[in-house]
Amino acid sequence: MSDTIISRCEAKGLRMTDQRRIVARVIGESEDHPDVEELYARASRIDPKISLATVYRTVKLFEEAGILERLEFGDGRARYEDADRDHHDHLIDVQTGEVVEFVDPEIEALQERIAQRLGYRLIGHRLELLGVPLKARR
Repeated sequence: MSDTIISRCEAKGLRMTDQRRIVARVIGESEDHPDVEELYARASRIDPKISLATVYRTVKLFEEAGILERLEFGDGRARYEDADRDHHDHLIDVQTGEVVEFVDPEIEALQERIAQRLGYRLIGHRLELLGVPLKARR
């Protein structure tokens, strides 16, 4: 996936330095929704010379170019994911901050029906559910 991010950046005319390539690689390999601090921690394991400021600037550049999607889950941290990922929704455990991705065909169909009933054609949506576990996990 990082090659996809890099190729999309290059296609948009972004200059891809070695450090930007590292940030792209880290994002592409992420299966979670890291914030900039976590991206920095992962990137600095690859290149100890990379700075937090460089990661912030790179994330902002990628976001403005439509490469990254910024996510706000109500915990005061902006998190990021590849904007080119397949559509999915999020369930956020408000106790732990864990983010569970899911796709539900019934919810997708319901959203389409609601939009049509209100006289719209749905072109996109974001669904974030906030919850607490029903019982303690083991």
